Amino acid sequence: MDNCPESGGLSKNHAVKCVKTQRLLLNCRYISARNIPSTSFTQRIVEKGVQDIPADDDIPKYERAYRAILDRVKSGRYPVGARIPTEVELSSQFNVSRVTMRRALDILVRDGYVESKQGSGYTVLTQSPSSDTCLTSFTDTMLRAGREPTSRLLSIEHLDPSAGEIEDLPEDMRREPVTRVNRLRLVDGTPRMLVMTYAPTRLMQGAGAEDFPESGPGQSILRILSERFNLNWSAACEDISPVAADAKMAEIFKVEPGCPLLKQTCSAFDDRGNTVFHEDVFRTGSVSFNLTQQSRTPRYN
Repeated sequence: MDNCPESGGLSKNHAVKCVKTQRLLLNCRYISARNIPSTSFTQRIVEKGVQDIPADDDIPKYERAYRAILDRVKSGRYPVGARIPTEVELSSQFNVSRVTMRRALDILVRDGYVESKQGSGYTVLTQSPSSDTCLTSFTDTMLRAGREPTSRLLSIEHLDPSAGEIEDLPEDMRREPVTRVNRLRLVDGTPRMLVMTYAPTRLMQGAGAEDFPESGPGQSILRILSERFNLNWSAACEDISPVAADAKMAEIFKVEPGCPLLKQTCSAFDDRGNTVFHEDVFRTGSVSFNLTQQSRTPRYN
């Protein structure tokens, strides 16, 4: 076993972030997520072109272009780390002016999906941007950094409300059967995170190993939950605290039992406040936060 990693001076008190939005959840960070248009709508923009969408849709051309390009990013047509076509090429594809296309691209930049560098054009940063930590794609972050993230499915468990393993979950999740997916996340072959994802079993019907890819952008749990199981959430609550590695975790992370780890918990909620999924993440190293939130308010549902 290796020696304990540096703890980074963690205190025993929880590092809990609190932010007010439309509602307030006590002792947690509550973050509103964006409404993403349906694939069926954006797909027909891609297939038909912006000018061919009926005018009674009452959506500006730049917004339609934004949604169409976003769909290409999310579908992997424009993969993380790749350059997207130039402003001129996209303007031609969608039959809109360069001014309109530039506005659409500026929104993509502001929303965190792409970045713009003079002389290099636009590069895809992520398929799942977010101003918070627990709803930020770890997969995309590693790919963007030039690292190789992989996943190892450890088990899929179905837990009854009486199971002791769910006693720390949000109250509404403890009232019904829950499915827990245990995965090990690695970076360049080195274990970095032990992830336990919980969701109501009724929302995870038929979950099997084939639903959890072990490589590529598709291994992101956010995309798995939203795309494979059609889970939707609009807010999240996050808590970070120090924990001591038990024997199992010590073996996984190759540290001594009792060494400090970070436990990152995240609960995601729908518009009615119901818990959609909960995640416990045990990790080595540190977590950095960007407290500058820069997001646009969705104008169309």
